[in-house]
Amino acid sequence: MSVAVVGGGAWGTALATVAAREEPVRLLLRDAAIADAINRRRENPAYLPGIVLPVGIEAVLKPTAIGGAGIVLLVTPAQTLRAVCRMLAPHLSAGAALVLCSKGIERDTGLFASAVVEAELPGYPVAVLSGPSFASDVAAGLPTAVTLAARDAALADALARRLAGPAFRVYAGTDVLGVEAGGALKNVLAIAAGASAGLGLGASAQAALVTRGFVELTRLGEALGADPRTLVGLSGLGDLVLTCSGTQSRNFAYGLALGRGEDLSTLKLAEGVFSAGVAARLATERGIEAPIIQAVAGILDGTLPVADAVAALLARPLKREF
Repeated sequence: MSVAVVGGGAWGTALATVAAREEPVRLLLRDAAIADAINRRRENPAYLPGIVLPVGIEAVLKPTAIGGAGIVLLVTPAQTLRAVCRMLAPHLSAGAALVLCSKGIERDTGLFASAVVEAELPGYPVAVLSGPSFASDVAAGLPTAVTLAARDAALADALARRLAGPAFRVYAGTDVLGVEAGGALKNVLAIAAGASAGLGLGASAQAALVTRGFVELTRLGEALGADPRTLVGLSGLGDLVLTCSGTQSRNFAYGLALGRGEDLSTLKLAEGVFSAGVAARLATERGIEAPIIQAVAGILDGTLPVADAVAALLARPLKREF
């Protein structure tokens, strides 16, 4: 089961280091300078500086190079995934398993990544990999555990065995939607957690926000069809805890800058920015109470100042917790 990785950012490069332990892996990216640095110096200086990459990773620039791979890891942002699928279509091997490794919801359609891929590349088996994992930890070989789900249980098991490593534990499952929902919604909540920290509201407020945010994630995830057991697992609760823990998370860092009133133009892509409005709309359509998600959406679309959002959340009527 030869592996190719599409996307040469931090997470794509980190996953290539895991997959390259067994046999060579081709890493498809767009930047010729980064490709040269990976092939010559065994380093991705733009995204994982200082981490020595395995010799089994070959950086390539042309999509024809991934032909023949039995497993293709798609590690591209949700908003560009559809275009990437169209670019890859002529070059994929028949029956190649496509593993989605980015978290988000397509803003224009409200579709999760698996639905986008199935629409653009019909007939290919699709899986989703997600969980509490920072790219730098994985690339450095630090212990990490994630979830990999495919509707075909046997495929999920086979992919988990192929991608697992001594420090990279992969749990297999079949709840594709649950894994995707947890990964996308926790990004929105991480922005809220970052904003709380940026406003200096304290650790107690942070804990309350994450806990109540998880309630919203669970409500909306279940309404969308997720298995509640998935949402309390690695790709739901586990990923939420990590993503709300500090500035290694792009979404938390974005929220932190929001709360502080800082310039946002220089920050790295935060998928939660694109997912918040879609998540708020999905909650409204399904009659799900999700005040934190709605507040983040309002902050990001400019209709709700950060301080007003906090005041509105605190002013909500008191009720029983359960």
